[in-house]
Amino acid sequence: MKNLFYAIFVLIFWRFDTNAQPGQFETFATKQDALFIKAYEQRNILECQNLIDELMIQYQALDKTLQKKYSSYVQNAFYNLSCTYSLLKEVPRALEYLNKAVEAGYSNYTHLLKDQDMDNIRPEKQFQSLMTTLRAVGDYRYILKKGAEYNLNDKRELPLFVYQPDDNPALVALRKEYRLDSIAGGGNEILKMINLMHWVHGLIPHDGNHANPQIKNSLALIETCKREQRGLNCRGLATVLNECYLAMGLKSRFVTCLPKDSLKNDPDCHVINCVYSSTLKKWLWMDPTNDAYVMDEKGELLGIEEVRKRIINDQPLILNPTANWNNRVSKNKEDYLYDYMAKNLYMLQCNVASEYNAETIKNGKSIEYVTLVPLEYFNQQSKNRDVKDEKNNVSYNFFQTNNPDYFWQRPF
Repeated sequence: MKNLFYAIFVLIFWRFDTNAQPGQFETFATKQDALFIKAYEQRNILECQNLIDELMIQYQALDKTLQKKYSSYVQNAFYNLSCTYSLLKEVPRALEYLNKAVEAGYSNYTHLLKDQDMDNIRPEKQFQSLMTTLRAVGDYRYILKKGAEYNLNDKRELPLFVYQPDDNPALVALRKEYRLDSIAGGGNEILKMINLMHWVHGLIPHDGNHANPQIKNSLALIETCKREQRGLNCRGLATVLNECYLAMGLKSRFVTCLPKDSLKNDPDCHVINCVYSSTLKKWLWMDPTNDAYVMDEKGELLGIEEVRKRIINDQPLILNPTANWNNRVSKNKEDYLYDYMAKNLYMLQCNVASEYNAETIKNGKSIEYVTLVPLEYFNQQSKNRDVKDEKNNVSYNFFQTNNPDYFWQRPF
């Protein structure tokens, strides 16, 4: 059984839905969750069924947008009822509600694989069929391995990546205001990168449930977080670290790591940094949300593409032992790399221009993104896609490539 329901906060590339605030349904569903756990523990199947019936009445009264937003409540309710029936050895009903959970979008293959509540229905052919269906959308290492192949011969015309020089006045002000030279320390290039990541991680808490402030540059974001005693989502943290790296003369990007999401019901992604090491002559993985970097078996730091390949090829990975969330929850490589990041390393996206204030909305602004997708991806695009925000007079241009050599080209 999954003991807690969870809310989904919708993220599409860079934008959060700031109008969809947790409302009456979410409050109701959270209370239902507590009652359901009690009924589950007591194996009170009649109460479990009544709670789900009440949940569905409220859920079906929502409009389609909110149903999508809160679909996880329904998925988990069906799944938990299936667990209860399984524990009571009511096999047909357990399979019925597991199928309903999958139809509603449940895709946690890894959990279902291990969940002892399901042992009574595990030998059934219908269960095995559902496992096969779920593996295609919920076994993230399996999905990533299927998406291993790129096309090095993809020569479509694409923009050049650019990196703002450290003499930019805003970057100079950032470096001076927060004494970044002192924070980076007097060690080698790698230590400076890690020290800056540690500092951002400790300075601003992660808050993935709310949108970032409208002004999206380091000076404004840090000041707003101090004044309002708030945090930032992963994109905000990566924006701050990216500008700190640029201010120190380091070539850096923030990279949106995205799932395949063939069912189009997974709005989750994760944004981290890649910073170029002139010493190692490659890009390095830095995640300020989790204070994380990744190494090989020899202790050498790795980049995003290297980590992706090693997950696909079952090669060793080492996560720094200090990796954590908000200085409260330690991270381990099984959950962080082999589950969460394996899901989100299917395709990668970043800004063409790495610069101060890169995503702050400004009248007449044009922002370009490039997405690296494997050949197996179901939505290949031969031409760039343009999106116009008429309200703010901002243009967004999206390019796509199958060539990792272009995406990870040296920044010189």
